[in-house]
Amino acid sequence: MKFNESWLREHVAVEADRDALCAALTAIGLEVEGVEPIGGELPGVIVAEIVEAVRHPEAERLQVCKVAVGGGEHVQIVCGAPNARAGLKAPLATVGTLLPGDLAIQAAKLRGVESFGMLCSAKELGIDPDASGLLELPADAPVGTALSAYLGLPDARIEIKLTPNRADCFSIRGIAFDVAAALGAQVRAFDAAPVAATASATLPVELNAGADAPRYCGRIIEGLNPNAVSPAWLTEKLKRCGLRPISPLVDISNLVMLELGQPMHAFDADRLSGPIGVRHGRAGESLKLLDEREAAVDAGFLVITDADRPVALAGVMGGFDTRVTDATTRVFLESAHFAPSAIIGRARKLGLHTDASHRFERGVDPELPRVALEYATKLVLDSLGGSAGPVVEALREADLPQRAPVSLRRERLARVLGQRIDDAEVARIFVALGMRVETLHATDADSDDAAAGANGAGWRITPPPRRFDIAIEEDLIEEVARIHGYNAVPAALPAGEIPLADHTETKQPEAFLRRQLAARGFHEAINFAFVDAALLQRWSLDDHAVALLNPLASDLGTMRTGLLPGLVEAIRRNLARQQTRVRLFEIGRVFHAPATAGAAPIETRRIAFAATGPAKAEQWGVAARPVDFHDLKGDLEALAGPAAARLVFEAASGTPWLHPGRSATVSLDGEALGFVGHLHPALAKALDLDGEVVVAELELGLLEARAVPKAGELSRFPSVRRDLAVLVVEDLPWARLEASLKAALGPLLREVRLFDRYVGKGLETGVKSLAMGLILQDVSRTLTDRDAEAAVQAALAALERDCGARLR
Repeated sequence: MKFNESWLREHVAVEADRDALCAALTAIGLEVEGVEPIGGELPGVIVAEIVEAVRHPEAERLQVCKVAVGGGEHVQIVCGAPNARAGLKAPLATVGTLLPGDLAIQAAKLRGVESFGMLCSAKELGIDPDASGLLELPADAPVGTALSAYLGLPDARIEIKLTPNRADCFSIRGIAFDVAAALGAQVRAFDAAPVAATASATLPVELNAGADAPRYCGRIIEGLNPNAVSPAWLTEKLKRCGLRPISPLVDISNLVMLELGQPMHAFDADRLSGPIGVRHGRAGESLKLLDEREAAVDAGFLVITDADRPVALAGVMGGFDTRVTDATTRVFLESAHFAPSAIIGRARKLGLHTDASHRFERGVDPELPRVALEYATKLVLDSLGGSAGPVVEALREADLPQRAPVSLRRERLARVLGQRIDDAEVARIFVALGMRVETLHATDADSDDAAAGANGAGWRITPPPRRFDIAIEEDLIEEVARIHGYNAVPAALPAGEIPLADHTETKQPEAFLRRQLAARGFHEAINFAFVDAALLQRWSLDDHAVALLNPLASDLGTMRTGLLPGLVEAIRRNLARQQTRVRLFEIGRVFHAPATAGAAPIETRRIAFAATGPAKAEQWGVAARPVDFHDLKGDLEALAGPAAARLVFEAASGTPWLHPGRSATVSLDGEALGFVGHLHPALAKALDLDGEVVVAELELGLLEARAVPKAGELSRFPSVRRDLAVLVVEDLPWARLEASLKAALGPLLREVRLFDRYVGKGLETGVKSLAMGLILQDVSRTLTDRDAEAAVQAALAALERDCGARLR
């Protein structure tokens, strides 16, 4: 938000100088991002009038001007400005004046003709970048008056950074209330007296958008002078706020918007047939906007209609067909209130950003439309002449947003701020901010507020309609804190008991998982939850992806459906910076579109880790080898802790981003946990990765769960070992055999050890030999050879039945 200092001081009179004013703005949360001085005291520069202008005898581009300087005196000035002419009033720097840039004005001869001073452009005075000609002053500017006094100089353009909740400060008057509260002043009353109707022309107004458009005001003004220009004071205010003057009607609407915060629009009344309406768009409708682009609208947009024909996008931009032109003599001036939810995101959807949408999206005072219309009408009549018709207002009063009273407890305020603030100061702050204050006492037995606090004392505050950000007690405490001064809040350490976190043995905390991975050489990565849609498509992870309506950037437009795409991108960037051994992990959420339209995206917590380069850091004690599947499998088993014994790994198939034959799906107690394996070579090539990258991604909820340890009896009897070797098909996972053995032998089987695997000569193709040791033990007796033999036979029978195994 940009505004000029002198305009702000018109609304609130404060004695603070510019530096103190800017410091106060920043201190109360309206951060000043820049201050650009406009002009200076300009001693020696006065308002002058060119009485006579004749061509220089020796130079075609110069004129010899006779200039009135007041008091009946005249001076001779040689001027080369193209707009120098008799009757023009312009600034004159008299002899001895020092202009910005250390330009000293002295009497001189130009091509043999004496000149006693210099007629100035806006740039030479440091007021505006315009150097195309002399600064033209209004015809009623008093000759001989100091220019600085006439133009209100020195001035400054101040730019503040606003948070989205402070929509009221998108106007000079809104900022004035904050300044008044901070510097102990009062905002001046605003004069917007109703303009009496002197014409009878009207257009009926209809509201058909429910609560999205509860108020719409308009009036016809006719008999306008199409040759009129904006008054100098108006254009000067706009320029000092960083806006370029365009035409009287546009300039007036911009001035009202900057001063009051109410966007407005003017239609050419001769291009309207009426009635004027507000409704939601319809599928297939389109509208040519003022910038001549064709906008497709739907039911999500609000449109202004003329006899049901869309003529403007409500709260965004007017239509091309009903625009005002240089020939317009009749206008329909409108001012309305639209609900923020009906406007937010609509301009962005069309690739637009307008001052009107910026304000309506955040919330505009619902009581402003009538005030702004009357104010704008007066400005139009003063600048362009004409006569105004009666105001037509359509109102759905029940749908207007209401600012409900909010209670503030004195004890709560003191507790949060750590200090007691005088009651009179609290009341002063709220009154200066334009709020209605009612003091509550403990004796107010009929008040619910009195029963709320420790002693029931406090205030009931009703915020003004423009303050959409005041809804709960904490909002009021924030207002007191920022106006009273954050620097006045005492610095103190928190006191009191801190409750202990309730940890359960059935869950491994995230911190434990982080420590485990860090101990195994991984570094934690934190990536955006937004990724490029093309990246997800390359990974074949774009199914059920959630697209963002308002992305931070074009390559951050989709919510991630997996952690690995971002994690592998981080690995790729590290490799590009000569990091040969990279091991990263991330814990975060992934998002999928819901099955039901309109529902919230489905969020899932996951953990992922990835590694590339040597398995071990460079050293002399271990031979170098690249990281492989078994390295990450070991990391996963360490991460699972006691649950590692219940993990089941099965060869992965049909997963487009994993290497077939070098990857596995992982399940825990029969539930899918995730996967681990090498990246598919085609994907690695597409991602410009030269070496092998091994990855794993797992459901965090399953991995966090852990069984509570239970004490068991240790057997006093010796164990018995029996070895056997079986032949099975080569692609049968060991986990299948292990599960079959445990099911067949039950508690008798203490442990099973796989100690040999053989394929090759002497075996059929596609068959492998697995040799295992069965550790048998009973808690009540010593096992005999007959017991052991029976167990072996039971094991072989189960392996043959469940896995198709046969004894070798």
